[in-house]
Order: sequence, then C-alpha cells, then structure tokens
Amino acid sequence: MMGKTPYSRILVYLDGSEGSMTAAMYAILLASASKAKLHAVYVVNTKALGDLVRSRIFVDQEKNEFLEDLKKDAGRHIRHTERLAASKDVEITASALEGSPHKEIISYIKSNKIDLLVLGQVNAIRSRRDELTSENDRMLRTSPCPVVVVRDTDDSIWQQFEEV
Repeated sequence: MMGKTPYSRILVYLDGSEGSMTAAMYAILLASASKAKLHAVYVVNTKALGDLVRSRIFVDQEKNEFLEDLKKDAGRHIRHTERLAASKDVEITASALEGSPHKEIISYIKSNKIDLLVLGQVNAIRSRRDELTSENDRMLRTSPCPVVVVRDTDDSIWQQFEEV
C-alpha cells in the first residue's frame, strides 16, 4: 500500500465506449492523486466472435476481417488512453488481450495484484439476456477487488480532467 490510499494498483477496463473513456479519465485522475500504478486493458471479445460463427451469422473469412478491425480498435483506444495518462504525468501499463472480457479481466486482476477496478457505466439492462451477457456486469459481480463504476451524467469528470 502506498501513501494514504487503500490502493496502489488501479485497473481500468477499456471497451471502446464513451463510458470506458470517461472511466479511463477518472482512473488517471485517481492514479495521479494517489500515486498508484495505472493499468489499462482492452479485451477483444473473441468468445463472442466464435459464437457468431457457430450461429452462422459470420463465416470464418468475415470473422477474421472483423477480428482484425477489433484489434485495430483496441490499439487505437489503448494509444488514446496512453496519451491521456501522459498528459497528466501518469505512468500506465496498457495492453490488449483476447478472449472472454470478464474472464480476462478477473485473471489480470489476480495476476497483477490489482486492488481497484474502474469500469465505465454499466449499460441499462433491456432484457434477461442482456443481464446474462453484460461483461461489465459480470466484472462488477465477480471482481476479487473493490470496483468503482464511473457515471458522468453532467460531464463533470471530463471538465475536471481538463482542469487538472
């Protein structure tokens, strides 16, 4: 444990949504204030891609093209998060993983001794199926460490990030 905060290693989960970018900014602010090490992970959901092929929504060729697009998106979001962290002099370890997002994140938390997980706003659940498949919701319920869910209904986090 470093300083007076109960965490020294923060992980922010990136999924390309506006909510996850807001969470990244909040995690950067937290890491800066607490002198914690910041980790950012984007998980390319290859499990969902496999499901699409099995249900014949995609053929293998389409899956491979889509996977390449997802990997490019992951790289773009990671680089953007690294630039945001650098703008606040926060050191960051960022990586793109492949697999089932909640499983990869939980595994990352355990293997890197993460003591705080930062998630973007959990989307509104529209159906039982959404509830069962929401990756953020699964992370929220199964995380071995405390979780902060970032809601920014009035853009105050964006504003605070710009002012710091």
